[in-house]
Amino acid sequence: MPTTIDSYLIAPKYYDAAYAAMDLADAPFYVDLAKESGGPVLEIGCGTGRVLLPTAREGVEIHGVDNSAPMLATLKENLAREDAAVRNRVTLHAGDMREFRLNRKFPLVTIPFRPMQHMFTVADQVSALKSAAAHVAAGGILAFDVFYPKVDVSQVRIGEERLEVEWSPASHPEAVIRRYVRTESVDKIAQNYGVTFIFRTYRNGQRTSEETDALKMSYYTYPHLRALFLLAGLETLAEYSSFAKTPLDNTAEEMIFVLRPTRS
Repeated sequence: MPTTIDSYLIAPKYYDAAYAAMDLADAPFYVDLAKESGGPVLEIGCGTGRVLLPTAREGVEIHGVDNSAPMLATLKENLAREDAAVRNRVTLHAGDMREFRLNRKFPLVTIPFRPMQHMFTVADQVSALKSAAAHVAAGGILAFDVFYPKVDVSQVRIGEERLEVEWSPASHPEAVIRRYVRTESVDKIAQNYGVTFIFRTYRNGQRTSEETDALKMSYYTYPHLRALFLLAGLETLAEYSSFAKTPLDNTAEEMIFVLRPTRS
């Protein structure tokens, strides 16, 4: 399999600003885990560095793996703007999360912000978890998150555009960029859905540009995940419904797991 693919062709240039505007809570959770581990950390699906770079800024050595060439290119641009001390703590790898091997182990392996939802078959899901587990050092842990499925909502809204977030770029504060999402399809049997992200730029109230990026994501039920853990040789240490470490229950919008390889 190729080590990089041209997924996320358009989204990377909007990615950091869009999610900064959403004020996500996941990065502090993973940074705290990294600091507790003492490093080095392996982050699978590192993207543009939204979690990786804050980790490195906290003095923790971190390795990042991703298979999206555009995402890695954006991360390298972001990394170039960091201090030398931060840059020296970061090592990047192009690789497929189902099969890469770095021939070293880490006290903490993370898969933050849902890369597991780009795995569409049970075989791929198990392979990805096994690849992650293969890099966990003795006494170390694996942490990752997926969203709690809202299949009823996505099916009702097929074909409907929804505004998710808007922001003004620092380089052009007079402009407004709005990200819309449109669900294109839902496959209840395969447990995945396809969406289109729409990025529209406005100046003086007039739309000046529009770009789109397609994305497919799988979704998981809790029993499905527990079965995957058994198949991948993992056992659960903790499970949460939020990055504030609230218990996993029927109010959950996230499913967050801390695991370790099963003891022999």
